[in-house]
This record gives sequence, C-alpha cells and structure tokens, in this order.
Amino acid sequence: MMRSMLLSLFALILLVMIVTTGWASLDRSVLQAGYLFAEPWFVATFMDAYCGFLTFYVWVAYKEPGNLARVAWFAAIMLFGNIAMAVYMIVQLLRLRRDESWEHLLLRRSDARNIIPNHEAL
Repeated sequence: MMRSMLLSLFALILLVMIVTTGWASLDRSVLQAGYLFAEPWFVATFMDAYCGFLTFYVWVAYKEPGNLARVAWFAAIMLFGNIAMAVYMIVQLLRLRRDESWEHLLLRRSDARNIIPNHEAL
C-alpha cells in the first residue's frame, strides 16, 4: 500500500514538474532569464534547490553500484532537478519487490539483502 502511495506521489511530482517546466519554457528560455540572478530571492531559491539536488544525489551515489550510473544520475539531477529525482524514485520503487521493506528502498540492494530480513513490506 505504501509503495503504491509513493509511486503515485512521485508520478504526480513528475507530472507537475513537466507541466510547470513546459509552461515556463513557452514563456521564455531559461537561457534568457539572466536578469533573474539580480533578484536576491531568486538566487536564494536557486541555491536552495541545488543544495537539495546535491543532498539527494549523495544518496543516489550511495545506492548506485557503478560509476557510469552515478555520473549519469548526477548529470540528470543537476540538469533536470526534481524531474530526474522523481524518475529515480519511480525506478527504485518499481524495482522494489512487494515483500521488501523501507530499508530495502533506502539501502543498496546488496547491503539490504545481506543485513535486513523481509519483515515489514512497503
């Protein structure tokens, strides 16, 4: 049940971010928005977002076993932000077996299999 709720949540986040990004892109290109950096609250919001992206990426780097995947997810998260983060979570949730718990979602697959018994499934 929790797995379904989380899949719905991240699917909604993905949809909202794609629609919002598309709407904003129709107004003007992000490359033409240099004037926004003159606004202190824009800079603060921008830095807050990228600090959040980096924080999320630290977990992704831990979860992903290969360097190629780590580099690819880093690029995706830095370029697409919450869109990439929602996709990552959807992928992780779809890989999660129904009998696996929260720990299996949060830990590396190899670590979770070795140290966590399947007790409280999502």
